[in-house]
Order: sequence, then structure tokens, then C-alpha cells
Amino acid sequence: MMTEKTGILILAAGNSSRLGQPKQLLEFNGNTLLNHTLGQALKVSSSTIVVTGSKKIEIERELHPSITCNNPNWEKGMGSSLNFGIQQLLFTFPDINNCIVSVCDQPFINASIFRQLIEIQKRTDKGIVASAYSDTLGIPVLFTKKYFGKLLKLSGNEGAKKLLLEFKEDVAEINFEEGATDIDTIADYEQLIKLR
Repeated sequence: MMTEKTGILILAAGNSSRLGQPKQLLEFNGNTLLNHTLGQALKVSSSTIVVTGSKKIEIERELHPSITCNNPNWEKGMGSSLNFGIQQLLFTFPDINNCIVSVCDQPFINASIFRQLIEIQKRTDKGIVASAYSDTLGIPVLFTKKYFGKLLKLSGNEGAKKLLLEFKEDVAEINFEEGATDIDTIADYEQLIKLR
């Protein structure tokens, strides 16, 4: 199957400090944000892992039966969870050639976006394919195998963005304007509910 060599890593370890409650469990269109993201990812690749951290028990209880891994050092920042998640993904699915890194607070993410990342990588042969929105490039982002070592070196608050900037010449992009909508505050969530 075309997509089986692509793993998907969903980062869901943060404590949503600005929101005051786990954003992973916010409801939208009859589903939690995390379950929605996970469901869309599983339509594309069975090699999917969710990295949990803060509120591990409540969050893992909400998930479809799937592989989760808990980052004991989640408080050290996104780089820590990214590094930890890549290790787990490679241990569990050692034959993957690509990895898509996603988050759980983009309510409009869908399987089509994940598929486009894979298709554009095949078409352009670039090592990184990122999502374009709000005049920036960001997540979800696909990395080919040659970047796995660099992802494993991330730490603290270093996210995937560092690699997008460092290797600009090896980056392709897809358009995902709705990726600009993410949930960091109660106001963001209220705005999302109004949109619905």
C-alpha cells in the first residue's frame, strides 16, 4: 500500500497552560480534537503513534485503541516530545521511509492533507514537505528518512520549524490555509464553535 511506509506522529503532550484545560479533549463536531486528528491519520497510515504527556490518564482513556507513548519529559518542551515520539515510531515501525509530524489542535486537519504531503514528496523528491498558511510554513510536515537523525537531536522548545529554516532548499509545500486555525486559548475555541 502506497502510504504504509509513512509513519504519522501526533504530538499531544502539552498541558494547554493558556487554555486552562486539556485542548486534546475539547469537543468539535461531535469528537475530541485529538480523536479527530487520530482518526484522519489512521485513514492514511496504520503506522501512527500519539505522544502523550500532561493529563496522560484522561487523554489515553479517550483514544481509539491505538499506540500511544507517554513522554516522561514532556515539560521540557515540544522538541523533547518530538524526539521521544520519533524514537518510538522508529522502534515500533522500523521500515518507515517518511514521517509526518502533526499536532492535535488543528481542527480542520483531514486525511486529504496527509495524503497531499505524501504525494508532493513523491512528485518533487524533496526531503521535507510542509503546510503553508498565514504566510508561514508549518505543521503538519513530512520528513524523509534522511532527516530522522536531525529530528532525534531536537530538544527543549526546538520544534520542526528549526529544520524548515535550516534546509529551505529541500522544502516543498502544500496549501493548507485552514491550518492557521489552532486552539491555544478559550477565545480561540469560542471562535471555532461560532464558525461551526
